[in-house]
Amino acid sequence: GRVCLVRHTYVSGWQLPGGGVERGETAPEAMAREFREEAEIAVDPAVGLRLHGFYRNRAASPRDHVALYVAPAFTVLGEKRPDREIAACAFFALDALPDATTRATVERLREIRDGRPPADLW
Repeated sequence: GRVCLVRHTYVSGWQLPGGGVERGETAPEAMAREFREEAEIAVDPAVGLRLHGFYRNRAASPRDHVALYVAPAFTVLGEKRPDREIAACAFFALDALPDATTRATVERLREIRDGRPPADLW
C-alpha cells in the first residue's frame, strides 16, 4: 500500500525512481541498480522485478521510451541521504501522495493499483 518516490535535484516533482540503461545492462539490471542508487532499495533476487508497461515519452525526445518495473519484494538498505542527484526519497501511501507528484507518476500508480493496462504514452 506504499510506494517509494524520489525528488531529483534537477527537475521538479516527486516521481518513481529510475534512470537510463548502461551499456551491457539489461533493463531489469538497470532498474535494480537505480533502486539502489536513488532509494537504497535492494530488489529481492528470488522474486525479481515485474514489467508493468513500456511507454513512449515524447517529452524527453521523439525516440525515448520508459520501461516501468514493479518490485514486489525488496529490502530497504538504509535511509537515502540527499546527494547531487536525489534531493529526497520517501515512502507514501497511495491515497496520500505529495501534492508535487508528477502527473505521469500518479497515472502509472493508478494503472498498477487498479489493474488497468498501461497507456501508450508516459
